[in-house]
Amino acid sequence: MSDKTTQKDSVNLSRRSLLTKGAAAGGALVAGAVSARAASPDPLITEIQDWNRYLGDGVDAKPYGVPSQFESNVVRRDVAWLTADPKSSVNFTPLHELDGIITPNGLCFERHHGGIAEINPADHRLMINGLVDTPLVFTLEDLKRFPRENRVYFLECAANSGMEWRGAQLNGCQFTHGMVHNVMYTGVPLKHILNEAGVKPEGKWILPEGADAAAMTRSIPLEKAMDDCMIAFKMNGEALRPEQGYPVRLVVPGWEGNMWIKWLRRIEIGDEPWHQREETSKYTDLLADGTARRFTWEMDVKSVITNPSPQAPITHGRGATVLTGLAWSGFGKIARVDVSIDGGRNWETARIDGPSLSKSVHRFYYDFDWDGSELFLQSRAIDEMGNVQPTKNELRAARGVNSIYHNNSIQTWQIKPDGSAENVEIS
Repeated sequence: MSDKTTQKDSVNLSRRSLLTKGAAAGGALVAGAVSARAASPDPLITEIQDWNRYLGDGVDAKPYGVPSQFESNVVRRDVAWLTADPKSSVNFTPLHELDGIITPNGLCFERHHGGIAEINPADHRLMINGLVDTPLVFTLEDLKRFPRENRVYFLECAANSGMEWRGAQLNGCQFTHGMVHNVMYTGVPLKHILNEAGVKPEGKWILPEGADAAAMTRSIPLEKAMDDCMIAFKMNGEALRPEQGYPVRLVVPGWEGNMWIKWLRRIEIGDEPWHQREETSKYTDLLADGTARRFTWEMDVKSVITNPSPQAPITHGRGATVLTGLAWSGFGKIARVDVSIDGGRNWETARIDGPSLSKSVHRFYYDFDWDGSELFLQSRAIDEMGNVQPTKNELRAARGVNSIYHNNSIQTWQIKPDGSAENVEIS
């Protein structure tokens, strides 16, 4: 045996011995007090595994990448009894399985009123008409010739958390808060398109319309349309998914999701809101005294702890624990998130990590040592305008329980000594 071969074998034996000793020492070489391992050597690290032994698929096996087979549980889910037909229903983003601030395209929640429209982009047209100097029709290629922008925004359904108005109902943040997602949109500022047609002085409102079977429409003030609205054709760098409005949709930053018209085919300019004449309930929230909040477009400051939560219990036992969640506001950036582990009696400031963008979700963390006792987890967001997320009792005192819209109250998860979690309310 040569000196070179002897030296190589010696290195391999020393490495194997080190790994064995490291595993026997409880992982202290790597993680210190954070992680605990069994006292015996772990063959998953000391022995060769199948994935080391055999060649895997080549680059041509999956032309469009898919998640690992071990992540097959990370999917959108619906609640079958919410609506009579899935074509006019909703599914929910698995918030408890995600991290960071960007929602993958395949996990963005869906809300449809007439099912998904499948449109050939070559055949799609967008018409601008009404109170304009020159009615115009644009192809997708026409739209792509305008100066484009990239913006990260959250989209939240006005009914997100709506089942919780009267009490704790759904056991998991995917179902209580999962009608929200956050992506980067690429598109054209709407003002460029409207300016091309020339809005007449008496034009004060726009009526965008979708090309789906429901012909979805909503009235939007012209001021908002000319401010930060976009016509988007890409999200997170790729073309919109059909369920997200392919080939083009309207983006209405910070405002309720029903106004973000998908499969956008027409924008009419008028002098008053169409739904004021036809159906005022689309823009009102019924209060306890019978009156209604009108034109409740902006989405209020809100947050939720996504992990630990009912669908993401604590499984590692006592010790170092990472609490994480999301916060957002239709009025701008999140300035601070407070976290309580005792049901709101004491609060600590959480750490916001990642980009802090206006009308985008913010990721927060709170690191603590769990001693195995019962916890009541809450988060409270404060935005840059000074708006503070209310408790459920505060919100109900102000608005009653007649509405299912705009519930931005503080959510409570009970963590039991075994690490399991439940949706609860505390006084």
